[in-house]
Amino acid sequence: MTAVGGTAYRYRIAAPEDTEAIQALDGSFTTDTVFQVTVTEDGFVLREIPVEPPVTKVFPEDEPDGADEDSRTFVAHGDVSDLAGFVTVSYSGWNRRLTIEDIEVAPEHRGRGVGRALMGLAVEVARERGAGHLWLEVTNINAPAIHAYRRMGFAFCGLDTTLYDGTASGGEQALYMSMPCP
Repeated sequence: MTAVGGTAYRYRIAAPEDTEAIQALDGSFTTDTVFQVTVTEDGFVLREIPVEPPVTKVFPEDEPDGADEDSRTFVAHGDVSDLAGFVTVSYSGWNRRLTIEDIEVAPEHRGRGVGRALMGLAVEVARERGAGHLWLEVTNINAPAIHAYRRMGFAFCGLDTTLYDGTASGGEQALYMSMPCP
Protein backbone atom coordinates (compact mmCIF):
# COMPACT_ATOMS: atom_id res chain seq x y z
CA MET A 1 0.00 0.00 0.00
CA THR A 2 1.25 3.47 -0.88
CA ALA A 3 -0.20 6.72 0.48
CA VAL A 4 -0.02 9.73 -1.84
CA GLY A 5 -1.63 13.07 -1.09
CA GLY A 6 -3.85 11.58 1.60
CA THR A 7 -5.03 8.71 -0.61
CA ALA A 8 -3.85 5.21 0.19
CA TYR A 9 -3.35 3.12 -2.94
CA ARG A 10 -3.30 -0.67 -2.98
CA TYR A 11 -1.66 -2.55 -5.85
CA ARG A 12 -2.29 -6.19 -6.74
CA ILE A 13 -2.62 -8.64 -9.62
CA ALA A 14 -5.97 -8.18 -11.34
CA ALA A 15 -8.70 -10.70 -10.59
CA PRO A 16 -11.57 -11.71 -12.91
CA GLU A 17 -13.92 -9.45 -10.98
CA ASP A 18 -11.77 -6.43 -12.00
CA THR A 19 -12.53 -6.89 -15.71
CA GLU A 20 -15.65 -4.70 -15.78
CA ALA A 21 -13.95 -1.82 -13.92
CA ILE A 22 -10.86 -2.06 -16.14
CA GLN A 23 -13.01 -1.88 -19.27
CA ALA A 24 -14.97 1.08 -17.84
CA LEU A 25 -11.90 3.11 -16.79
CA ASP A 26 -11.74 6.54 -18.41
CA GLY A 27 -8.38 6.60 -20.20
CA SER A 28 -9.16 9.79 -22.12
CA PHE A 29 -6.92 12.84 -21.94
CA THR A 30 -6.82 16.49 -22.96
CA THR A 31 -3.62 18.21 -24.03
CA ASP A 32 -2.62 21.63 -25.30
CA THR A 33 0.52 20.28 -27.00
CA VAL A 34 1.22 17.39 -29.37
CA PHE A 35 4.38 15.94 -30.87
CA GLN A 36 4.60 16.83 -34.54
CA VAL A 37 6.36 14.09 -36.53
CA THR A 38 8.49 14.95 -39.53
CA VAL A 39 9.87 12.01 -41.50
CA THR A 40 13.34 12.64 -42.95
CA GLU A 41 15.69 10.62 -45.16
CA ASP A 42 17.60 9.56 -42.05
CA GLY A 43 14.70 8.89 -39.70
CA PHE A 44 12.29 11.27 -38.05
CA VAL A 45 12.21 14.45 -36.01
CA LEU A 46 9.78 15.19 -33.18
CA ARG A 47 8.84 18.71 -32.19
CA GLU A 48 6.36 19.51 -29.44
CA ILE A 49 3.94 22.16 -30.66
CA PRO A 50 0.99 23.94 -29.02
CA VAL A 51 -2.52 23.22 -30.29
CA GLU A 52 -5.54 25.49 -29.98
CA PRO A 53 -8.12 24.42 -29.09
CA PRO A 54 -6.69 21.66 -26.86
CA VAL A 55 -7.06 18.10 -28.16
CA THR A 56 -9.26 15.67 -26.24
CA LYS A 57 -8.74 12.00 -27.03
CA VAL A 58 -11.20 9.29 -26.07
CA PHE A 59 -9.90 5.81 -26.86
CA PRO A 60 -12.25 3.31 -28.47
CA GLU A 61 -13.19 0.24 -26.50
CA ASP A 62 -10.54 -2.46 -26.76
CA GLU A 63 -11.34 -5.71 -28.47
CA PRO A 64 -11.04 -8.54 -25.96
CA ASP A 65 -8.16 -10.82 -26.76
CA GLY A 66 -7.17 -14.22 -25.49
CA ALA A 67 -5.31 -14.59 -22.22
CA ASP A 68 -1.59 -14.98 -22.72
CA GLU A 69 0.30 -17.03 -20.17
CA ASP A 70 3.14 -14.48 -20.31
CA SER A 71 0.74 -11.58 -19.74
CA ARG A 72 -0.18 -9.97 -16.43
CA THR A 73 -2.45 -7.15 -15.37
CA PHE A 74 -1.99 -5.20 -12.16
CA VAL A 75 -4.56 -2.84 -10.67
CA ALA A 76 -4.37 0.13 -8.33
CA HIS A 77 -7.24 0.90 -5.98
CA GLY A 78 -7.80 4.11 -4.01
CA ASP A 79 -9.27 4.61 -0.53
CA VAL A 80 -12.82 3.66 -1.44
CA SER A 81 -11.78 0.66 -3.51
CA ASP A 82 -12.41 2.52 -6.77
CA LEU A 83 -10.12 1.51 -9.61
CA ALA A 84 -7.42 4.15 -9.88
CA GLY A 85 -5.55 2.52 -12.75
CA PHE A 86 -4.09 -0.61 -14.29
CA VAL A 87 -1.19 -1.86 -16.36
CA THR A 88 -1.11 -4.92 -18.62
CA VAL A 89 2.25 -6.34 -19.64
CA SER A 90 3.42 -9.25 -21.77
CA TYR A 91 6.80 -10.88 -22.16
CA SER A 92 8.43 -12.11 -25.34
CA GLY A 93 11.35 -14.46 -24.69
CA TRP A 94 12.90 -14.45 -28.15
CA ASN A 95 13.97 -10.80 -27.82
CA ARG A 96 13.73 -10.52 -24.01
CA ARG A 97 11.18 -7.68 -24.31
CA LEU A 98 8.56 -6.79 -21.75
CA THR A 99 5.82 -4.89 -23.58
CA ILE A 100 3.56 -2.45 -21.78
CA GLU A 101 0.37 -3.45 -23.59
CA ASP A 102 -1.80 -0.87 -21.83
CA ILE A 103 -1.46 1.49 -18.89
CA GLU A 104 -4.25 3.80 -17.80
CA VAL A 105 -4.84 5.98 -14.76
CA ALA A 106 -8.27 7.44 -14.02
CA PRO A 107 -8.29 11.24 -14.44
CA GLU A 108 -8.96 11.94 -10.76
CA HIS A 109 -5.88 9.90 -9.76
CA ARG A 110 -3.38 11.34 -12.25
CA GLY A 111 -0.35 13.19 -10.94
CA ARG A 112 -0.31 11.15 -7.72
CA GLY A 113 2.32 8.55 -8.64
CA VAL A 114 -0.14 5.80 -9.57
CA GLY A 115 1.26 5.42 -13.10
CA ARG A 116 4.83 5.37 -11.81
CA ALA A 117 3.93 2.69 -9.22
CA LEU A 118 2.17 0.59 -11.87
CA MET A 119 5.22 0.93 -14.12
CA GLY A 120 7.31 -0.20 -11.15
CA LEU A 121 5.26 -3.42 -11.05
CA ALA A 122 5.95 -3.85 -14.77
CA VAL A 123 9.68 -3.48 -14.06
CA GLU A 124 9.41 -6.20 -11.40
CA VAL A 125 7.88 -8.56 -13.98
CA ALA A 126 10.64 -7.61 -16.43
CA ARG A 127 13.28 -8.52 -13.84
CA GLU A 128 11.52 -11.82 -13.00
CA ARG A 129 11.51 -12.79 -16.67
CA GLY A 130 15.06 -11.64 -17.35
CA ALA A 131 13.95 -8.97 -19.81
CA GLY A 132 16.60 -6.82 -21.40
CA HIS A 133 14.25 -3.91 -21.96
CA LEU A 134 10.72 -2.55 -21.60
CA TRP A 135 8.87 -1.30 -24.67
CA LEU A 136 5.64 0.57 -25.39
CA GLU A 137 3.71 2.35 -28.12
CA VAL A 138 2.04 5.74 -27.68
CA THR A 139 0.24 8.09 -30.08
CA ASN A 140 2.08 11.29 -30.94
CA ILE A 141 -0.81 13.37 -29.61
CA ASN A 142 -0.57 11.94 -26.07
CA ALA A 143 1.97 14.50 -24.87
CA PRO A 144 1.08 14.00 -21.16
CA ALA A 145 1.91 10.28 -21.37
CA ILE A 146 5.05 10.89 -23.42
CA HIS A 147 6.35 13.32 -20.79
CA ALA A 148 5.55 10.81 -18.02
CA TYR A 149 7.30 7.96 -19.85
CA ARG A 150 10.38 10.10 -20.43
CA ARG A 151 10.51 10.99 -16.71
CA MET A 152 10.39 7.24 -15.99
CA GLY A 153 13.42 6.60 -18.22
CA PHE A 154 11.89 5.70 -21.59
CA ALA A 155 13.42 7.07 -24.80
CA PHE A 156 12.09 7.20 -28.35
CA CYS A 157 13.19 4.25 -30.45
CA GLY A 158 10.83 4.08 -33.42
CA LEU A 159 7.94 5.36 -35.48
CA ASP A 160 5.06 3.90 -37.47
CA THR A 161 3.23 6.48 -39.59
CA THR A 162 0.55 4.02 -40.76
CA LEU A 163 -0.37 1.96 -37.67
CA TYR A 164 -3.59 3.88 -37.05
CA ASP A 165 -4.68 4.25 -40.70
CA GLY A 166 -8.26 3.11 -41.20
CA THR A 167 -9.10 3.57 -37.52
CA ALA A 168 -10.66 6.37 -35.47
CA SER A 169 -7.06 7.47 -34.78
CA GLY A 170 -6.19 7.89 -38.47
CA GLY A 171 -3.73 10.76 -38.99
CA GLU A 172 -1.91 10.10 -35.73
CA GLN A 173 1.51 8.45 -35.65
CA ALA A 174 2.64 5.62 -33.38
CA LEU A 175 5.78 6.40 -31.41
CA TYR A 176 7.72 3.55 -29.85
CA MET A 177 9.63 4.03 -26.63
CA SER A 178 11.91 1.71 -24.70
CA MET A 179 14.20 1.59 -21.73
CA PRO A 180 16.74 -0.93 -20.50
CA CYS A 181 15.49 -3.13 -17.69
CA PRO A 182 16.81 -1.43 -14.54
